[in-house]
Amino acid sequence: MKKILLLPQLMLLPLVLLGPSSAILHAQEKGTVVEEIIARVNNRIITLSDLDKAKTALRQEISQDCTTCTPAQIDDQYNERGKNLLRDLIDQALLSDRAKDLDIKVDTDLIKRLDEVRIQNNLPSMEALQKAVESQGGDWEDYKQQLQDSLLTQAVIRQEVGSRILVSHDEVKKYYDAHKAEFNRPEQVSLAEIFLNTDGKTPAELAAVHKTADDLVRRIRDGADFNEMAKRHSEGTTAASGGELGIFERGQLSKPIEDAVFSLKQGGVSDPIPSSKGLEILKVEQHFQAGEQPYDKVEGEINGKLFNQQMEPTLRSYLAQLREESYLIVKAGYVDTAAINTESESIQEVSPTPDTPTKSKKKKKSQTQG
Repeated sequence: MKKILLLPQLMLLPLVLLGPSSAILHAQEKGTVVEEIIARVNNRIITLSDLDKAKTALRQEISQDCTTCTPAQIDDQYNERGKNLLRDLIDQALLSDRAKDLDIKVDTDLIKRLDEVRIQNNLPSMEALQKAVESQGGDWEDYKQQLQDSLLTQAVIRQEVGSRILVSHDEVKKYYDAHKAEFNRPEQVSLAEIFLNTDGKTPAELAAVHKTADDLVRRIRDGADFNEMAKRHSEGTTAASGGELGIFERGQLSKPIEDAVFSLKQGGVSDPIPSSKGLEILKVEQHFQAGEQPYDKVEGEINGKLFNQQMEPTLRSYLAQLREESYLIVKAGYVDTAAINTESESIQEVSPTPDTPTKSKKKKKSQTQG
């Protein structure tokens, strides 16, 4: 089973419980530091262990996404993307707080997302997913919280940022007219898949898989949504994305698959195609004939491209606004690469002082510098 990547986690402890310093002290062993606070975002904290977990997850992600990369290339990607890890954790905290302000709920989406992860990892039940997470050293409740935070931030971005981006028909047409050479292409198909595993199955089990595949093809051709069927039933790694595979030219696919999909029109769905590990049901999302693609074929593609070009600067502007409106301090020695004011106060380390029986206990104020 492919390793389940655990998202960087955020601890959600109220500031009032943290005491005087930038370290959380063990309740039983006074003066023993078990967590170092490196940033405070409103009523949330980000600890050094949160940052360490984010670093581990980033390296795992790069290694899994770039299987042909050398160790040096992985290091280069890690060093470049790692510069913004603390910024990303702060962004997550800011967006999670904003989701609470907007009263956004994602309970149903969380259940769906957990089920997608289960299917993607070929696990039979939610209990099996929980065991898989815990077997990798993760905490199940933390894992669900991380997914929930991710869904909340995505919802905020859609509602608060995506709604601000408007790509007009004139902009799309202007781009097409200025970049026609970009759309002079060989014959291509854009594909989505539903994969059903047959590896190691008994004859009776194989018959059941074939029956399931035939039933799925029938339901899709009768009007069922292919991408939703992929999310629910596919056992491949693309299940979570609705089966999206990408764009292929002739010669890039095996002969049986190529013969099947290039004979289909846009929206066509293949019969189940046997492969070495299972059965493939393929949908032709787009079928591009060789030559200059007509405007109506690439209008959606251009719209998405222009939308994405505007997303990053619009999102960063929105997050800068949230930083201005929030209580945010970062410990000296750590850098928020999206900081608005580099002269803002920073958390300073305060040496923990054990309680003494001869003095009354008093709360100290956090030491900061301007």
